[in-house]
Amino acid sequence: MFANAIKEVANYTRAIHSISRNFGNPKIHKGSASLFFVNQEGWALTCKHVAQWIGQADQVNKRFANFINESKNSTGNQQNKLAKKLGLTAEQLFEMRITFVDCVDQIKNLKFIIHPEYDLALLKFEGFNQSLFTGAPTFLADDQSIQSGDMLCRLGFPFPEFTNYKLDQMSQSLKWTKEGMARSPRFPIEGMVTRFLGGKKGEIHGIEMSTPGLRGQSGGPLFDSEGRIYGMQSRTKHLHLGFDIEEKEVIAHGKAKKINDYAFIHLGECVHVKVIKDFLRQHQVSFQEG
Repeated sequence: MFANAIKEVANYTRAIHSISRNFGNPKIHKGSASLFFVNQEGWALTCKHVAQWIGQADQVNKRFANFINESKNSTGNQQNKLAKKLGLTAEQLFEMRITFVDCVDQIKNLKFIIHPEYDLALLKFEGFNQSLFTGAPTFLADDQSIQSGDMLCRLGFPFPEFTNYKLDQMSQSLKWTKEGMARSPRFPIEGMVTRFLGGKKGEIHGIEMSTPGLRGQSGGPLFDSEGRIYGMQSRTKHLHLGFDIEEKEVIAHGKAKKINDYAFIHLGECVHVKVIKDFLRQHQVSFQEG
């Protein structure tokens, strides 16, 4: 049903990868999110919370650089005092590196425009010579035609399988490398439109889906079988169903066990295409409708 649409939407949907570690812990954590380009001028859409997550990296890495520079030739006790001064603890994010996968050949500047109300942000890639994506999305022209029961699909990168990174022992810094796997597989998930999300004034700003948007799909497009954009994956909410099971005896692997189970339904929430188009027009970003 969505096979051709996924191929089309995949041309301009891209992954954002992150690597990070906490203070005093060499374990590297991987993360991912999604974005999709609007036109060949370098404008892209993602979630506000994704843009804020990207922006967090600069603040984290400035503190990291301060610690590395000030702790050179220091004793362990002096380093502990410096860490305390900078507010670094074992649970504190110490270093974070971001990369945009297959977006453009180079980035000299990245501009953010954050929506003041909704989970929506514009990114402007500047200073590139060549784009590494193709095509452009077609946004649904009749944004009032969306109905409960419509089957739609989301595309993103929820399972970070990339391995092209390391902790460089010389600089004691996280590095992206040319070795390893640089990409994660894209992952589509279909769902039915269940309800619409409205504000206090009654205006519709979101679409609820019968299936969850997965972690890492935030910022990915919501589209129909023709590839037309209906919205963007934002978050997933968890509603308690009330089908609770407590101290229920079952036979598992030949043994009697008592189990507890509390059932939830996980529903994706997407930013409505009308909100997206209004935001693009407000900032004079060109886009296609159909």
